[in-house]
Amino acid sequence: MLSAMTRPNPDPTAPLWRAAQVFRLLSCLYALGFQIAINPDLRRPALGWVLFAVLIGWSAVCAIAYIRGFGRRPAWVVAEIVVVVLLMWSNRVVTFDHWASENQTWPTTLWASNPTISAAIQLGPVRGMLTGLVVMATNFAVKNYFDLNMSHNATIIIELAIGMAIGLAAQTARRAHADLQRAAALSAAVQERERLSREVHDGAIQVLALVAKRGHEIGGPTAELADLASEQERALRRWVTATAIDEYGDQSTIDLRTLLRHRESDRVSLSVPGTAVALPRGVAAELDAAVGNALNNVAAHAGAAARAFVLLEDLGESVTVSVRDDGVGIADGRLEEAARQGRLGVSKSIVGRLNALGGSAQLHSRPGEGTEWELCVPRDGGIK
Repeated sequence: MLSAMTRPNPDPTAPLWRAAQVFRLLSCLYALGFQIAINPDLRRPALGWVLFAVLIGWSAVCAIAYIRGFGRRPAWVVAEIVVVVLLMWSNRVVTFDHWASENQTWPTTLWASNPTISAAIQLGPVRGMLTGLVVMATNFAVKNYFDLNMSHNATIIIELAIGMAIGLAAQTARRAHADLQRAAALSAAVQERERLSREVHDGAIQVLALVAKRGHEIGGPTAELADLASEQERALRRWVTATAIDEYGDQSTIDLRTLLRHRESDRVSLSVPGTAVALPRGVAAELDAAVGNALNNVAAHAGAAARAFVLLEDLGESVTVSVRDDGVGIADGRLEEAARQGRLGVSKSIVGRLNALGGSAQLHSRPGEGTEWELCVPRDGGIK
């Protein structure tokens, strides 16, 4: 079904157009019966048949245009409205004044409902209802009176209901079609991603893994190249296993796990929940940047052999990220000394980011026991 909906420019309202032409055929048959019945009472019976032939010809042209599709545009709908209004005004020529006021307007209000249906499908419920009002205004003008007593004549209510109901149906069809098109695009993107993942896994990842293994076996200067190969291998594996496809997903939120995975390396271990941790994009970006600041601190001050451990916790109303290292820690009095010397830029940046999000940043450290940042933000990032 998805493949059928991805054909070039399919019209989701095509079934409505076909149904409308069935109604048009039935209204023409009704108008024919009406014409046969009232033609002897007309002022100009011969002209009545000529105009009825115009009615049938125009109806056939409209049916072909709407079914084939080339008539599904506003200009054609406007032309249909004009033709129907002119045929209704022909009552002034083909009927007597007293006859027009006492009988149904020629060529029947049922047939005159066709432009209301066409306008509703093409232009929506509001313009469909306005077209119904134009048809009924013409009807009242031909009869030379306007009756607000709906118990005597509910035709105007019927016209408005037709315009609204069919217009809403057309809108719903277009929205459903758009949703299905997006689903088809997402499905195609997922399939393409899976195909690329297989190719990368079977090709580049295997080569990088082999280079890393052989490089570590050889040792010496080659070990540095092996480390780079290992890092790129892990980066590719993260890309392959990532579950978020932001290009086609909800553009207002993002899975925080996707951002944090890019922080993982030989010296940075990451632990995340098994399910998505969706946050507003701005909140997620700021929190990820704060994590990056904390990891920069680890690289700069924790020691050459220090490792970092990032833990993401989804607490429902809030999200917490802990960044801990096993480095040298912070000596007593060192923070106070750094503050006096104005060297707390990174720490202030972390605290400032979290405060701006309505959250908190807490630092825990002891000499020889490493350092830990605990970053906590509310789910909405303080947005009200």
